[in-house]
Amino acid sequence: MKNAIKFLLILLVPIVTATSCKKDSGTPIEETPEKPATGNPGTKPPPVENKYNNVVETKLPNQKALSENVNKNIGGFHAALPYLYDSTTKRYPLLVFVHGIGELGNGTTDLANAGNVGPAGMIKHKVWPPNFKVNNQNFSFIVITPQIKKWDYSTTANDINDMISYAIKKYRVDTTRMYVSGMSMGGGYTWDYGGKYGARIAAIVPICGASGPNDAKAKVMASTGLAVWAFHRSDDGTVPASNSTGYVNKINALNPPIKAKLTLWATGGHDAWSQALNVNTKENNMNMYEWMLQYKRGK
Repeated sequence: MKNAIKFLLILLVPIVTATSCKKDSGTPIEETPEKPATGNPGTKPPPVENKYNNVVETKLPNQKALSENVNKNIGGFHAALPYLYDSTTKRYPLLVFVHGIGELGNGTTDLANAGNVGPAGMIKHKVWPPNFKVNNQNFSFIVITPQIKKWDYSTTANDINDMISYAIKKYRVDTTRMYVSGMSMGGGYTWDYGGKYGARIAAIVPICGASGPNDAKAKVMASTGLAVWAFHRSDDGTVPASNSTGYVNKINALNPPIKAKLTLWATGGHDAWSQALNVNTKENNMNMYEWMLQYKRGK
């Protein structure tokens, strides 16, 4: 009997390192199914591509108010999932939006207040696009709007980080495309989050953000290649426009790989969010959502 030939199978495990945020090339990455082995009855069949994964969303997302304890300072949130979410197997971009001080609440009986502003309010009032097309690719967000109980400057960044981690465990999130935005108090949360966890997400959009410019936070955002687009109004009498101009100037002075962007309107007072969040507000033919989706982390 002939001697059997022995093969040594070496499993190569790629090591993925953290990379700075980068613009997407626009070329969809498709997973290649494993080829079935022949003559082995125990081999699993190749995965079947879900026919709904490439269907473009045309209906509004399904949004629910969920009273779930994310941490001590978040007792509930609004979650909007693409209409076809339950019919697909793919992962979706995540947008976490943080409300203003007027929407603080316990996450239960107060939770409806947080659902009246930002993308959650746009979904509620049926003015939210089900689909965004960027670089010839179609995207639909998972939108999470946490309700903050108390504005505690020492926990702002960690609160949002906990919310993101919670969302990743609960939903099919594309962790290469995670974004944070917020208005007024929530804009301050957005600056603070980017200034501590900038390497985790692809882009932030702080709107009239209530956080004073900080060298250390600016350094984190610049060094991690975080994409930043800030909105403010020059005559804001509640939160000074110098917050946004200061942060953007500090980031750009450090020669970041992605230059921070600022839109500063001359008049209109504190409410910069109505115009910033409007999908028809565009620069270089992109609204803030399309602009965010240009950027991703890793592969």
